[in-house]
Amino acid sequence: MVVGHISRRFQPSFVPRLCSSSASAWLPVKELPDGQLKTFRREAFIPSKPILLPRKHFLKLPAAQKWFVRPQDGTSEVTFNRSYLEQFEDSIVPLEFTRLDSGDKNTFNRAEAPLQIFLQWIHLATPLTADRLYLAQASLSSLPKALADDLPTPEFVSKAGSGDIYDTNVWMGIPPTYTPLHRDPNPNLFVQLAGAKVVRILEPEAGERIFARVQNILGRSDSAAFRGDSMMKGREKELLDTEVWGGASQAEGREVGYEVSVEAGDGLFIPKGWWHSIKGVGKGITASVNWWFR
Repeated sequence: MVVGHISRRFQPSFVPRLCSSSASAWLPVKELPDGQLKTFRREAFIPSKPILLPRKHFLKLPAAQKWFVRPQDGTSEVTFNRSYLEQFEDSIVPLEFTRLDSGDKNTFNRAEAPLQIFLQWIHLATPLTADRLYLAQASLSSLPKALADDLPTPEFVSKAGSGDIYDTNVWMGIPPTYTPLHRDPNPNLFVQLAGAKVVRILEPEAGERIFARVQNILGRSDSAAFRGDSMMKGREKELLDTEVWGGASQAEGREVGYEVSVEAGDGLFIPKGWWHSIKGVGKGITASVNWWFR
């Protein structure tokens, strides 16, 4: 996930009330009062502010309905609709492999493999499975047309700005899944299709300070952040994770940021240049799609 130039400053008038924990530096993300395009443009896209769209707004996306099996009683875990997805099992997708060894240090590898490998692993995996596969950043343009058609472009993406779509990507796995702190070169509409994730967001300047601190500790001087291998393992992953997800309070020096939990059908707008880190939580399948656009 590449990054771009940061220029827009955070507007103090956007600061909402504090979260319930007085020690927390994470504030709730403002929720859009309705799902109208004009409201989205006025409240989020034009001023470049993160915002949560009305809950369940995207639950009727074909992918959200066709790719998963949702138990009627709501007590069981969401699973894949294998009878549907196995039609596309020969499709090549990007997979991230993580193994947690006895020293509690992640081993991370990335490869491309048939979708069948991922579906079989999901079917056999248990909460105690140490090896993890994450279908991460699978470009919609590389998937079969039938799957791509299940994720039609929302009007927030096609009509809020110029309608220029940089890329569309699918993310699927079993928690815990993880995306380290990074920023994007374009506005990002992030939609949860199944399961749940927690997203932490930082204004451009705050994220830059965190990234610079980590780079300084590592003895580097990188000026941009990528979702690269170094961020997913070893010392860099540990430092980024501690900065964003550690237990330090605002009084102890943590940057002030925003936190939101998204569930199936929820959509989150992350403006260009705002830093964010994402964790999959809960049980069962967690799946998301995001559009980078202008």
